[in-house]
Amino acid sequence: MDRKPAKATQMIDDARVRVTRFDFAPEAETGWHTHEYDYVITAVTDCAMLLENPDEAVVEVLIPAGTAYRRDAGVKHNVINRGADTMTFVEVELK
Repeated sequence: MDRKPAKATQMIDDARVRVTRFDFAPEAETGWHTHEYDYVITAVTDCAMLLENPDEAVVEVLIPAGTAYRRDAGVKHNVINRGADTMTFVEVELK
């Protein structure tokens, strides 16, 4: 399925961190990527996500606005907005 790309806005990129805001229209996606660094995601809006994984598993996740989670470097996936509204989160990568 052809989806629109999420809009990525780089906020900070220095020697210690990279901070990026992601805005997803409904059905928009990040595209397949591998995280180079440990990272933290903070949801700005409720984020109803589909996570496509390399093993072809698809996981549905709801991250409520104002909450956060962290993952280790090496995660490979595609993130898709499965909600009817725009979803936004801020990703902080720890270099």
